[in-house]
Amino acid sequence: MTPLLGRRDGTSFDGGGAVSYTHGVIRTVHRLAFALALALGSASFGCSETELGVVVDGQRLPVIDMHLHPGEWSSIPPATRAFLTRNFPFPFNTDPEGVAETVLSPEGIASELDNAGISQAGLFAIYAPRSAGVATNELIQAHVATKPARFFGFASLKTDDWATREAAELTRLEQALAEPGMIGVKLAHAHQRFRMDDPAYYSIYELAAQLGAPIYLHTGTSPAPGTSQDPAYTDPAYLEDAIASHPQTVFILGHLGYDFINKQIGALETCISLAQTYENVYLEPSALGSAFSDPEGTNLVMAMGRMREAGVVDRIIYGSDGPQSPGFVKGYLDRTVAAMRETGYTIDEMRAVLAGNFAKVFNMPVPTL
Repeated sequence: MTPLLGRRDGTSFDGGGAVSYTHGVIRTVHRLAFALALALGSASFGCSETELGVVVDGQRLPVIDMHLHPGEWSSIPPATRAFLTRNFPFPFNTDPEGVAETVLSPEGIASELDNAGISQAGLFAIYAPRSAGVATNELIQAHVATKPARFFGFASLKTDDWATREAAELTRLEQALAEPGMIGVKLAHAHQRFRMDDPAYYSIYELAAQLGAPIYLHTGTSPAPGTSQDPAYTDPAYLEDAIASHPQTVFILGHLGYDFINKQIGALETCISLAQTYENVYLEPSALGSAFSDPEGTNLVMAMGRMREAGVVDRIIYGSDGPQSPGFVKGYLDRTVAAMRETGYTIDEMRAVLAGNFAKVFNMPVPTL
């Protein structure tokens, strides 16, 4: 964690002690504001640390958020840091490093879960140094170890120089998945810059099947700098050969192929079709419907409605793509529940989406409340 006074290396912004002290005071104020925001959010939600779940029509439903990103500000490329800072609300955007290192810590993530009433969460590793940054398997393992009853880990691997590093990277992935609490794999073709239909990488899917580790895949475009926007890296249609040829591998299509650049529904119908055709395909609508990507929430409502109409509710797994900024995790859950209510989901269908389908896919019990 960054010291309260000055930068990580102990220096001030202009070499002056007064500036370093002022920066430290500002960061302290912002962290206090963050703590206050969480406290106010918990009060408005009406739950305590022991009162988890979301209340719908008088029933309290357990929630698992499968998609959260811990990390370190220093591991994110400068262009992406600037992009993230623009999306932080005031006053958090004036000290993004301090806010990020607070909210992305195990304690910060747990506070976000408490604020939202969420029982358990998946934490994602990622190796994308040119776009999203790096959160190592070791970092995820360490976070999971702090709260093993609450956090699960998704391991990843480096896909650069695959022709020479394939065997070593597969070994690293297997070792990571052997660690306690590591239950799945995270890949992001657009961020990691490898084609969805490149058979050279099918060994990842084969290993995942052998280890019984479902694979979460980013689908759709990304506004983050440094990502590949070509359809072969973003369009889930390019995954069909991999899905069809690896029936024992579980593929979770993250973001439902959403077009985050143009803030349009994107490849939703392709995702639905793949889920209807292949039993090993699941769907996860994270970030679609967030205040940034869909301010009015209309695309999330449309997506939740279409999936229900298509009869694939049993394939939907809830995730937020948080924590992003203070309050995001709760806000996204609220939007998702509202979208399900608006599109006619029954209590049992909501129960499946919010926790039951995850528990089924990962062979673990639904959290008790």
